Amino acid sequence: MVGSRAYRRYHRCSGRKGSSLPRSSARRHPTAASGRPRPPARTPAAHALHALVALSRAQFDAPDDGEILRLAMDHVVAAGRYSAEAGYLKVGGGLVPSPRNGRTHAMAVGRRVRELAGQDGDVTLAGRPWGRALGLRGPGVFHGYLVVTSRSRPTKVERSLLAMLVRHTAAALSAASAHRRQCEDALELHRLRQERTALQRQLISVVAELGYERAVHALMADVAASEGGEEAVTRALHGLTGLPALVEDRFGRLRSWTGPGRPVPYPEPDPVRQEDMLHTVAKEAGPVRIGDRLLTLVRPHGEILGVLALVDTRGEADEHTVLALGLAATSLALELTHLRDLAEVELRLHRELADDLLAGTDDASAYARSEVVGHDLHGSHYIVVVQWSNRTADDSFARTVGRAAAAVGMRSLLTRRSDHVVLITGDRPHARALYEALARENGTRSGTIGVSAPCDSVDDIPHHYQEAQRALDVRRHSPEHYGTSFFDELGLYRVLGPGSGHRELETFVQEWLGQLIDYDSRHHATMVETLTRYFDCGGNYDETAESLAIHRSTVRYRLQRIRDISGHDLANVEDRLNLQVATRVWKIVLGGPG
Repeated sequence: MVGSRAYRRYHRCSGRKGSSLPRSSARRHPTAASGRPRPPARTPAAHALHALVALSRAQFDAPDDGEILRLAMDHVVAAGRYSAEAGYLKVGGGLVPSPRNGRTHAMAVGRRVRELAGQDGDVTLAGRPWGRALGLRGPGVFHGYLVVTSRSRPTKVERSLLAMLVRHTAAALSAASAHRRQCEDALELHRLRQERTALQRQLISVVAELGYERAVHALMADVAASEGGEEAVTRALHGLTGLPALVEDRFGRLRSWTGPGRPVPYPEPDPVRQEDMLHTVAKEAGPVRIGDRLLTLVRPHGEILGVLALVDTRGEADEHTVLALGLAATSLALELTHLRDLAEVELRLHRELADDLLAGTDDASAYARSEVVGHDLHGSHYIVVVQWSNRTADDSFARTVGRAAAAVGMRSLLTRRSDHVVLITGDRPHARALYEALARENGTRSGTIGVSAPCDSVDDIPHHYQEAQRALDVRRHSPEHYGTSFFDELGLYRVLGPGSGHRELETFVQEWLGQLIDYDSRHHATMVETLTRYFDCGGNYDETAESLAIHRSTVRYRLQRIRDISGHDLANVEDRLNLQVATRVWKIVLGGPG
């Protein structure tokens, strides 16, 4: 756009106010001191040419197109008796008038130059016998118009000088346009160079990222091929990041740690906090920072198999660390899925063999199948029955029992029934180790374990299975419901086992407690229960009274009534033994009251 700033430049180009054209003296120069005469004064044509040369220099030094056009309009008188009526510059697809255009003929002149459409042509204005719109053209380009009028018809010399002014003006406009294009090209070249540099840097970064990613992929592929399990993954991840790497199972128990700073002992997980943490991490698409750890879940097909984490106490993890952690989690997911599939196949084979052993099978088949699953059936075995109050005996609980048994060093076959899990193990279980391990796994101590006597033959496994069930049943009905009971430590309860014969047991109870049972039924009393508690408390009156929530004197009274009703003397050793056995049979085998 043509601006007034360009017009102010004219005076700096001309060196003084008014016209920039040099003045020529009309007087002859005086004689020099040597007596030699000075050169004659310039002719008007020479003066005009000199002025046009000065104008051309000023135009070529002008900063923009508007200034070039202004100089031409201001100094058109250098070419003759002309007046500059208007000037136009082509901007985009239209002609923009110069701010120096006169207002008197503005509409008529503007309409005329638009009609000429880039051609030279006459312009008719009132009081101006001669007028011309002269196109400012460069090589292959049209820059605009200079509209000139005269009060008299220009001479041939004046026309020639005017044409020269127009050519110089067009050349200056072409030079300015070329300069602009050169500057624009230089700026575009600079921008392209900067863009190329940025792209080169980005390409180098992408190549480096791809190289790093390929290296991590290759390393994790080698880890998966090595079948090194969790330890191989944490070892590789530690090597890539320099940070301690660890794997926990979904319950928060440590499975592998590589790097410094491993807590000893490793803290026991809080089930509630562990579930909250898993829920928080599962909501995010990538690794999540919790405290000083960067965690990601190992969950192929949506099932959480474990947690992979980096210990980043200083917050040093960058995008490369996140990339390595994600790829390591993928590799670990494949590894754990493979191990899970193998474990499920092995568990199914173990379960099928265990089911057949509990139901009874021939020795040759049992020994052959046990070798396939890697379990030695030779030697003594124990049958272990496990029941937990807050767990149903499903596959998940079976896996929990198997994991706990393996943790305490028990080599076993495993299967499950409707309300309990069964282990056939080659080692006698520790009195508390399996129970404590399962209590940690399940988060509660409300469980019962029954263990059979040692079994030296495959044929005897079904019978010893009944012994384990008997031990569990006795434990459940004892004052301490939860814990581990061994069949070979039951004492009298071994006689009261399922093999004793239900009819004989009922006859025995009727013989020793029949009258008391009848009395309780008729009078809604609790004589048999009182006698049972009395024996459970070792004959101590105070403990018996406390367990029945009655007074000590009431216990004495009831015991006397028991003597009177039953006809048996509690002071007699034989009577006392039989009454105690009868109460145990009544309570455990026959189910107590009713």
